[in-house]
Amino acid sequence: MPTVELVSLAAAIVLLISIFSNKLANKVGIPSLLFFLLTGWLIGEFGGFELRDPGVAKFIGDFALIFILFAGGLDSHWSNIRPVLWQGLCLSTLGVFITMLLLGSFAWFVLGSFSSFSIGVHGITFAEGLLLAAIVSSTDAAAVFSVLRSSQIALTGRLQPLLELESSSNDPMAVLLTTTLLGYIGGGHASFLEGGTYLILQLAIGVGIGFGAGRFMVWLLNHLGLSSAGLYAIASIALVLLSYSAATLSKGNGFLAVYVAGIVAGNREIVHQHYINAFHDSFAWLMQIIMFLTLGMLSVPYRAELSSLTSVAVVISLFLMFVARPLSVFISLCWVKIGFKEKLLVSWVGLRGSVPIVLATFPLAVGLHEAGEIFVLVSFIVVMSVLIQGFSLAPLARRLGLAQKK
Repeated sequence: MPTVELVSLAAAIVLLISIFSNKLANKVGIPSLLFFLLTGWLIGEFGGFELRDPGVAKFIGDFALIFILFAGGLDSHWSNIRPVLWQGLCLSTLGVFITMLLLGSFAWFVLGSFSSFSIGVHGITFAEGLLLAAIVSSTDAAAVFSVLRSSQIALTGRLQPLLELESSSNDPMAVLLTTTLLGYIGGGHASFLEGGTYLILQLAIGVGIGFGAGRFMVWLLNHLGLSSAGLYAIASIALVLLSYSAATLSKGNGFLAVYVAGIVAGNREIVHQHYINAFHDSFAWLMQIIMFLTLGMLSVPYRAELSSLTSVAVVISLFLMFVARPLSVFISLCWVKIGFKEKLLVSWVGLRGSVPIVLATFPLAVGLHEAGEIFVLVSFIVVMSVLIQGFSLAPLARRLGLAQKK
């Protein structure tokens, strides 16, 4: 049985490696999630700490997402959001839905075509194609802006707040679509109409409880009268968990609720506000590190499937980057007076990140037949997106004349 000393030493080494990986990632110009995943994979591959229970990975991922989404909402400033509110919401709702339809249809066709050649690829149903697409439909704010920070540039005009709002708010939509489709595939909903109704109900309950929870959080923190700032941070953790559980138990979406609660709390005066914000930023980073290390270890048992899925994963990734994402952006923003160059850059700023890989554990946890195939494809799509779009984002912004030095 491992001793406390050995566990402490291992945890210290892993956390320090993750922190230095983040520093290296910023210098190289790619999001640190790749290094976190690689560290987790190395631990599982060579350290013998394979994770074979997807239920454990899903639990860790869910718990981490609660605080990652809350921190994202807490850091969203209304003064920046208001001018681009409707454009951002269109991208994070309609854009995500269009991406799911286009990519899901293509994945269903491609996987069926590849499976006919008997190269180890299994075909999937249309609903499973939509599920794969829903999982990878959201963009990642941390991935986008870590690339911009490392490149020492800022985007001109309202592009930066627009992308910030979209990438911060489209995660709940992806979660809603994923859970709804899983319910449909698993027989939880008899039709797409009932699934759509369930989606709207989750959305409404999540927003309503999130708004109420955010107001309650502000009121309670301002009236607690605690003796230590640290106790306020602990109280905020309890209130975030309460917001999530209240929404989930009410048949709403808990992830959306905590994000909305974060926005409400982040745009009102709270006792020790700076300390609480800094605490949740640090806590969200810790959650990301733990989550990616876990997902890296989970990927080890599925490495055998990677060789047979590489070719189809490349095709699906390229379709997402060059067809599905651009079409979803241009359709969603067709009513907005934004130049072609701006829309083109928004189309390319579609980096995938933490949420898709966490959502890929959902089918594993419920025992979906093609869950292993979906998990490998999602992981590959995320890595390709980060590498191709991550390295080319800053040069493209400069070439389009939409970048300025910080």
